[in-house]
Amino acid sequence: MRGRAVIRRASATAVVAVAVGAVVTGCKADVVDGAAGGGEDGVGGKRPPPLTSSPSPPSPPGTRPAKTPTTAPTATPTASPTTAPTTAPARSKAAPALKVLLAEGDQGERVRELQARLRQIGWFGGPGPTGRYDAATVSAVKGFQAKRGLPATGETDEASWRRLLDMTRKPGFFERYAAGDQPPAKPDPRCLEGRVLCISKKSRTLTWMVDGRALSTVDVRFGSQYTPTRDGEFTVYWKSRHHHSTLYDTPMPYAMFFSGGQAVHYSSDFADRGYGGTSHGCVNVRQEKKIADLFAQVRTGDRVVIYW
Repeated sequence: MRGRAVIRRASATAVVAVAVGAVVTGCKADVVDGAAGGGEDGVGGKRPPPLTSSPSPPSPPGTRPAKTPTTAPTATPTASPTTAPTTAPARSKAAPALKVLLAEGDQGERVRELQARLRQIGWFGGPGPTGRYDAATVSAVKGFQAKRGLPATGETDEASWRRLLDMTRKPGFFERYAAGDQPPAKPDPRCLEGRVLCISKKSRTLTWMVDGRALSTVDVRFGSQYTPTRDGEFTVYWKSRHHHSTLYDTPMPYAMFFSGGQAVHYSSDFADRGYGGTSHGCVNVRQEKKIADLFAQVRTGDRVVIYW
């Protein structure tokens, strides 16, 4: 019995020692759901600082309380527009029509240049430029325009003219007058008196002049460098309406001889080939009606002047 009493006293002493140690070390008592101690920390009797937001209401009986998120949910920011709102586009104005430079019915040197440039690239056929913007020219311009993706109107507008200039070179005098009708050169002073067949190698024309007046002009062709036509002043010494050359076995109608075997006469080859060929030294004329009229007017003894 005495031993049991001693053990009880020892146990009581140990319990008291444990309680005293807890007070000295300041350990807290656990509080479950704010029930024990009225929410106080058990030391000094002070209350915890107030919450920054109102506490959630208690869950209804029989439901699990929702877990409080450890971090506040991140709100998705509303994307700001990167550009100002698009306004209705302004109505675009129609591009101005290209200026027409040449069209059907026009005539003159610029038309002749157009035709010569088209001829350089194979779009204008025939014997050569005529200086008249006719149906053949319209067709040639349309073909050129369609090939280059331009509006095929047949009229030469600014865009078509610029494209043609880029593809061609400036045509020379005889390119522009490959088909003839070139203006005559200034007459030589020897042509200003009497009756004269005034023949210019520079302009390739023969002008029939009487007392300084030009009565008619025809295109002419001369010999090659191997059979050149002679320059100088001569006289018509013989006329032969149906002449045929025995040397070259070729017809020479309306021949008017002025120097040996050289004569002014009609040439069907000149009429067909233009300046693509040459004579054997004679002065060829390709307009048969004009040479026929000239043959009727010229007399034996009239002068012939051939010059540059």
